[in-house]
Parts: sequence; structure tokens; C-alpha cells
Amino acid sequence: MPTVSVKRDLLFHALGRTYTDEEFDELCFEFGLELDEITSEKDIISREQGDTKAEGASDVILYKIDVPANRYDLLCLEGLVRGLQVFKMEAPRYRRVSPASSEPQRLVITEETTAVRPHAVAAVLRNITFTQERYDSFIELQEKLHQNVCRKRTLVAIGTHDLDTISGPFTYTAKPPGDIRFKPLNQAKEYTAQELMSLYKTDSHLRHYLHIIEDEAVYPVIYDSNGIVLSMPPIINGDHSKISLNTKNVFIECTATDLTKAKIVLDMMVTMFCEYCEEKETLSADFINRKVGISESTEHIAQLLTKMCLRSEVMSDGEQIEVEIPPTRSDVIHACDIMEDAAMAYGFNNIPRTTPRTYTIANQLPLNKLSELLRQDLAAAGFTEALTFALCSQEDIADKLLKNISETRACRISNPKTAEFQVARTTLLSGLLKTVAANRKMPLPLRLFEISDVVLKDESKDVGARNNRRLCAVYYNKSPGFEVIHGLMDRVMQLLEIKPGQGNGYHIQAFSPSHSLGPQILFTFPSFPTPLCFPSFLSDSTFFPGRCAEIFACGKSIGRLGVLHPDVINRFELTMPCSALDIDIEHFL
Repeated sequence: MPTVSVKRDLLFHALGRTYTDEEFDELCFEFGLELDEITSEKDIISREQGDTKAEGASDVILYKIDVPANRYDLLCLEGLVRGLQVFKMEAPRYRRVSPASSEPQRLVITEETTAVRPHAVAAVLRNITFTQERYDSFIELQEKLHQNVCRKRTLVAIGTHDLDTISGPFTYTAKPPGDIRFKPLNQAKEYTAQELMSLYKTDSHLRHYLHIIEDEAVYPVIYDSNGIVLSMPPIINGDHSKISLNTKNVFIECTATDLTKAKIVLDMMVTMFCEYCEEKETLSADFINRKVGISESTEHIAQLLTKMCLRSEVMSDGEQIEVEIPPTRSDVIHACDIMEDAAMAYGFNNIPRTTPRTYTIANQLPLNKLSELLRQDLAAAGFTEALTFALCSQEDIADKLLKNISETRACRISNPKTAEFQVARTTLLSGLLKTVAANRKMPLPLRLFEISDVVLKDESKDVGARNNRRLCAVYYNKSPGFEVIHGLMDRVMQLLEIKPGQGNGYHIQAFSPSHSLGPQILFTFPSFPTPLCFPSFLSDSTFFPGRCAEIFACGKSIGRLGVLHPDVINRFELTMPCSALDIDIEHFL
């Protein structure tokens, strides 16, 4: 949930009255918000950086309020005040106003933008009076939207300009970086787009957005009718049209890869400071009464919805309600969203408790229940549970395990943010070995296990992949401890009430003699020079040749166990022998 910080005294002044902390907390609760923390700038700095750094910081009380992630209209002081006020008063109406002395402004979008950032929308706020608090809130709202619905400017980028310093019509186009030259915001000279990308690579704020367009052949840019650059979205605005406390008319442009999100963002920016437009939805009072579990009149339900910023009127038939949905309420996309607001206005605590008409008994999913039972018993067997990442690098599940990535059936992330999270894991083994490597200094032996899901490609599924619940355990010591991991497998089968043997039992499948290295083989680890001797089993590149067994239960192959190959151990930066068990537990359901 996004958190909005507002100055308490400024908030109370805008609301027109003063509340105690408890009263305001209750008001937030009624509106579906949560007063998360009461603090100050000085307290925050003192807590994070120490008392010395906090000297001279402001003691002004701040309210930190958690707002729903889909309520973009509550991300600033103006939106919060408007929402809380209309909860107690009348909902505002939004309408579009044409300029009195000129034609509406136009933003022309050229075909070149389709290659990089194809959509743009714009609006004008006229006759605005900025105070320092309003100006700060206006700028802060842009940043909140950028981090929230705009997805760090990848979906939408907002530009605001002083309309009195530029002239329309405006042109949104795309050009090669070398052809774009202007003076960026708060800079003293002009730069080309290429020079700006180099300049901002060290900027703590803007460097995070460079990757959005830096590899493109053309960069988006907005000009006015005189060729003045307004902005190079989504990176930086031009200095010529920057807004200030003296700005009276604001030109707002939103460039985007998602047109719907661009319209939502523009509506949020505009409606926080002016009336704009409206939409209507019709639904019945009976629908709300049935869904919420109340028995209210149509007139009262209309009043409840009006309290929630949804101006409502009873239609001529006396049953239907016409609801005006303002652009600030982009979260309302269905009649159920309106029903939810009616329930909120009625008061969740006021809804009568009733016995459900359908009796059901909640139950744990069989797979999860089996997993929980096995976790408890594996822990009782002396193994420590690990919880590793579901995403990993391609190297972790392929190269380090001496496998080819094409054989792993791995689902790849199309745009990984880091090399550590490139694919969904296809085995739990690599995560456990990385955990062992991170705990090498712990006393030996290390016994770890994990019961969790892996992800495998599966064309028969509608999403092209499926989850598979697996059990994996490793034993790391000066000796491989094959007998320990083998004993753990026997214990698991005992818990599952599967007896040793062919058919309905379980057994280890030996490999054919022609592929084995003989009935016995000697091998040596650098840290444990004593030769070790084990029976030969099925070969697997991850395991030492002849030291891997395939496990069968009820006639089906369910996994493998064995001693890991020395190269695998070295690639995970380990120095001791290690044995492992990996089985599919879904077969036992």
C-alpha cells in the first residue's frame, strides 16, 4: 500500500476543523484508510541517521496514511482532503471548461513516436494560484504517480510546463539523439540528447530512468510551435517552460506506452486542482442490498454513495440508481466496486451478522498438508529447513549443475533486472547448495532440506508452465554421507507408508552394467584424501559417475539421490563432499 505523508496542521486547516489523533484515526478507518504513523521529520532522521543528524530538523507533526494501491486520487494532500470532506459533505462535480479567449490547445502526435513511446495525452490547468504548500504537493503528486501507476515512468511519464512561456500547437515526435538539443531543467547550457544521457548516468535520481530509451534509435521529444523543446520524456523537462509559484496556467502532457494508464494519470493531475468531467453507471438498490447484506431504501443507498464521492440519484422507476463516477475514481470499473463503497459508507460494523446459507468446512489443500507433515518429520530427523528464492540465474540450474539450459525446461524472465534472477528454478538443489556455501563456517555436518515448488514448461497448460512440488535435501560433511541421505529417503517412504519392494513399493533402480563403472569405484576429494567406496548406480551429470540412483515408487520414477560431482561442488565454492536427495512428492497424493 502506498503511504502518503502530510503535515497534520495543514491537513486540519484544509479539512476545516481539528481532530484528536484518535478521532482522525477513526475517520480514516471509516473511509477505508489507515493512519499508519504519527511522526515528524526530526523523529524520522533521528531514527534512521541518529540524533546528531536530526539537529535543526523540523518538529512539525506528520501523519503517515496508508491508502489503497488503486486509489490514485488519494496520493496527495488535496485528494485526501477532498475524499475525507465529501465523506462528510457533498461530492464535487467535474466538468471541462473551454478557454474564454482562445481555441483549445492541440498536441499533434507524429508517426515516428510509434517506434519508442506511441501515446500522449494533454490538458491545461487555467488560472491556478500556487502557494508553496500547493506547489510542493503538486510536485509530490507527480512523483507518487511516477512510482505507482506509472511504474517508474516505464508506462507513463508526466511533464508540467508554464503555458504562458510557450505557444501551441505542440508536436510530439521522435528524433535521433544527435538531432535533439535543448537546455534541460536546472542546467546552465544546452546539451544534445546523447550528452544528456552521459550527464545523467551519475545523477542519483534520473539515472534510474535512462534505460527506458537509451538503446532506442530515436528519442521522444515535445516541441512548441516555435521549436522550443518542452521535454524529452521520460527523462527530463526543458528549463524554458519550468513552472514556479508565479505560474498561472499549467500545460500537462503525459507520454506513455499504455494509453489507459496515461488517461488515468492525466485525470489525477487535473482533478486534484480543477473540475473536469464525469461518467455514469446505473445499478439497482436490490443488487447492493443483496450483496452487502442490508435492507436499505433506494434513497438511502443513493445518499450513502454520494458520501463516497459518487454523486447518485434515484431514477424515475424508484429502483435504479444513476451513479456519476468522477475521473478521480479510476478504481471503479464494475458495479461491484460501487457496492463496496456503499458498504463502506454504511459501516462494516453496522452490517447485521447472519448465518451463511451454504455451509462449508475449510480444509488445507492436500498437497500443502502433506508438505507441512513432511517438514515437521524431516526437521525431527535432524535436518534444517531452508527457504530459497523461486527465481535464480541460468547458471545456477544449468552450468553449475553440469547441465545444458535447453534440457532444463526453464521459464525465462523476459526482462530480468539482475543476473541473479533470470529464470524460474527447475530444481531446489542449486538453492540449497548456495545456502550451504553461505554457511560454510558453521559446524559440520550441514543437513538442509526444502519442500517447495519448482516451475517447469508444460505446453499442455493454458499458461505454458506448471508448478511441481518437490522435496530436496543435502548432506555436507568431510565424507559424502550417502548412507545418511539414503536413510532419509527410507524415513520419508516410511512416513508415507510405502514399503520397500517392486510394484506398489519403492526401490532404487540400478543402471545397466554396460553403462556403469563396475560394481565399485574409488574416488578422492581434496579435503578428504581417504578413498571412498560405493555401489554403482545410474549416471547423471550432476552426480559423481556411478554414484546416482533413480528412485521408483508405485511403479513411477519420482526422483534421484546420490553423491554430487566434484565439479558441481567446486562451482558452488564448496570444498567438502556432498550427497543429495531430490524427489517429486505430488505422486503420493
